[in-house]
Amino acid sequence: MRQNMILWRDSVLASKQRLAMPIMTQPGIAQIGRTVFDAVTQSSVHGEAVRALARSYPTGAATMIMDLSVEAEAFGAKIRFSDIEVPTVTERCVYDENSIGDLSVPSLNAGRAGVYVEASRIAAGAISDRPVFAGCIGPFSLAARLFDVTEILTAILIDPEPIHNLLKKATRFLVSYVLAFKEAGANGVVIAEPVAGVLSEDHCTEFSSAYVREIVAAAQDESFFVILHNCGDTDTLVKSMHGTGAAGLHFGNRCKIVEALKQLPPDLLVFGNLDPSGVIKSGDPAFVAAETRRLLEATRSFRNFVLSSGCDVPPGVPVENIDALFRALAEFNQHPA
Repeated sequence: MRQNMILWRDSVLASKQRLAMPIMTQPGIAQIGRTVFDAVTQSSVHGEAVRALARSYPTGAATMIMDLSVEAEAFGAKIRFSDIEVPTVTERCVYDENSIGDLSVPSLNAGRAGVYVEASRIAAGAISDRPVFAGCIGPFSLAARLFDVTEILTAILIDPEPIHNLLKKATRFLVSYVLAFKEAGANGVVIAEPVAGVLSEDHCTEFSSAYVREIVAAAQDESFFVILHNCGDTDTLVKSMHGTGAAGLHFGNRCKIVEALKQLPPDLLVFGNLDPSGVIKSGDPAFVAAETRRLLEATRSFRNFVLSSGCDVPPGVPVENIDALFRALAEFNQHPA
């Protein structure tokens, strides 16, 4: 359902109640009795999983699967599927300057891109009480999947121009993909740039943030927000991430979230950063609740903070742990700042 996202952001900033927006479609897949493979290949299953979670938990927004293979598959990369894990890229599809030059920017009919767009349409049509955020990979992380992570980190040091050419093609596709989510009725998109987390601040600005900024400029407005996710260290990435103009920043586990909040403006939404594997999946309910309370207390004075997982919650998380997270949040909100 189309919402005014500026009003939504302002309501988050004005509220004394802390909101939560974990990236956690996976528990919804289990809730409706389907497999990960079903959800990543069938838009109806994906959309129903998002809707099921929205019915079960008082999230501040609904989120779709963080599947970082979709865009690479559209470009021709080979993908491995599983019933219990998100798909992974198994083989690069460009190797050098010539193969990058020959690479075509695919249409949204390639691979499973259209499946995800349709899933966002289903979820947005079914959920009217909160925003629905689609998900996509970031330009540098997409380029790394097409070229290989180790190879691209070397190439940006010794021969960066072909990589910029690859990034331009990746960004062209991502702009069309994000705009398709917007047209389908999603209220925003979470752009995941995990590989950019290993870059220096200058390299992050040059090879990631500059291209993310193009996506933000093309898509973000009062009806559609871009949230940028990065897994890097705090100090080196906050400035470059903020420079994209994204309406929100989502931080991974390595980030010192309080330090990030101190550096960022109070009207910028900041999401983070419970460890999805080490805490939400592997902990028992008591540990999940304790870590949730710890993070909420540490960020109590920041109205722009939204509780979230540090990354996509993986398959196999016990429902008791998700329940514990939201119970701890509800208890915290009984005594707001």
